[in-house]
Amino acid sequence: MTIEKLRTYKNIVILGYGKEGKATEAFLRKNHPVANIAIADKNQDKHYLENLQQYDLAIKTPGIPKSLVTIPYTTATNLFFANATGTIIGVTGSKGKSTTASLIHHVLSSTNLDSRLIGNIGTPMLTSLDTPYSASTIFVVELSSYQLDDIQYSPHITVITSLFPEHMNYHGSIELYYGAKHNLLQQMKEQDIFVYNPRYQKLEEWARSTKAISHPYDLVLPVQPSELPIIGDHNVDNARAATTVARLFHLGEDTIAEGLKSFTPLPHRLQQIGTFHTITFYDDAISTTPDSTIAAMKALRNIGTLMLGGENRGYDFSEMAKRIVQYKIPNVVLFPDSGKEIEKELQQYGFSGSLFPTRDMAQAVQFAYEKTPPNTICLLSTASPSYSLWKNFEEKGDLFAQYVRELSTH
Repeated sequence: MTIEKLRTYKNIVILGYGKEGKATEAFLRKNHPVANIAIADKNQDKHYLENLQQYDLAIKTPGIPKSLVTIPYTTATNLFFANATGTIIGVTGSKGKSTTASLIHHVLSSTNLDSRLIGNIGTPMLTSLDTPYSASTIFVVELSSYQLDDIQYSPHITVITSLFPEHMNYHGSIELYYGAKHNLLQQMKEQDIFVYNPRYQKLEEWARSTKAISHPYDLVLPVQPSELPIIGDHNVDNARAATTVARLFHLGEDTIAEGLKSFTPLPHRLQQIGTFHTITFYDDAISTTPDSTIAAMKALRNIGTLMLGGENRGYDFSEMAKRIVQYKIPNVVLFPDSGKEIEKELQQYGFSGSLFPTRDMAQAVQFAYEKTPPNTICLLSTASPSYSLWKNFEEKGDLFAQYVRELSTH
C-alpha cells in the first residue's frame, strides 16, 4: 500500500504495539498526520481484537494471525515494500537467515556500497524509510514466515537459506508454513533473482517453477572454510549465500574474501563463552528446532553435556536422539516441557548416559561443571523454543553465559 493509498483511510488501528508497532505509529504520524490513529495490544487489553469495525484499516503486527483480523488490513512489511526505492535483498529460511543477512550486509558494506541491514535483525523496515536513502541504497531485509504469510510484494533478490518444519503453532501445518515462505516467490517478477540453498529438495522444486531467475548457491568460496569466523557446515552454507549475492553485485573475489573473514559472529549462535575447568561452553540458544541442534552437534562433535528442551511444539526428536547416541554424548540436561518427549526418544535409541531434568539454568550449569568430561564441550542448543521458561532465546542464552561465568569460581 503506497502512502497515497494509505492517506485515503481516516481511522486506522495499529494491532500490536511492540517494536514494529511503534515504528508503524511513527511512520503514520509523519506521513498521514491527519489520520485518527488507535493502538490495540493484548498487553493493554485482552479484548483488543474486538470492536475493530469502528476503523477503516488495521495495520497488523506479524505475530497476530491474519484470520483474527476482521476488517481490511495491511502490514508494516507491505508498507515498506510499496514505498521503498533502491534494491531490496530479502533473506528468509527456517534457520540461518540472521547470520546470512548480516554476512551479506557486512560484505556489501566493506565496499563503497550503501547497504542497510533492516527487518528482524536490524532497524524496523518503516523506521529505515525515515533515514535519507537513494536509488542506489541496498536494503538487506531479514524476513520471518510471519511477515511472509500475507506479503504482496517480493524483493529484487530473494535468498532462502533452509527449509524444514518450524512455527507450526502459528501457521497450523507444515504446508501452510512452507506456503508462507513460497509467497515470496509467487510475487517475484521475471527480472528478480531467487538465490537458494540446493541442499533442500523443495527449494529446488520452487526454483524450477518460479518465473524469476533461479540461482543456486555458488559452492566454491573465495576462502577456505577454516578461515571463516563462523563454524559448522550450515555456516559454510551461509557464507556461500553471501558470496553468491556479492558476486551478483560484481564484487571482486579478494573483497568478498576479506568481508567473510572480518565478519563478527552474532551472539547465541554457536558462540563460545569460554573454557573453564577444562570445559568449553558454547551458547547456541538460537537453535530451537531439532534440525538446527543436529547442525550444532555436527559442527562441534566433542560434546560432553548437551542442554535440550523448552516449549513443546510437537517436533519429531527421533533423528536428534539417534545422533546423540551415535555421537556418544554422555550427559543430557532436559528442560520442560519438551524434555519429557526427548527423554522418551533417547530411551528408544538406548541412551545410557546421565539425564538431568531441571527447570533451573543455574542447576543445569552446575550439573555441567560436575559431569562434563575434561576437555569436552558443554553445548546449550535446546531444539525447542524458549517460551516454556524464558522470555526468548536471548534471555535463555544470557542466563547460560551468566551462570557459566559465576559458577566457574566455585
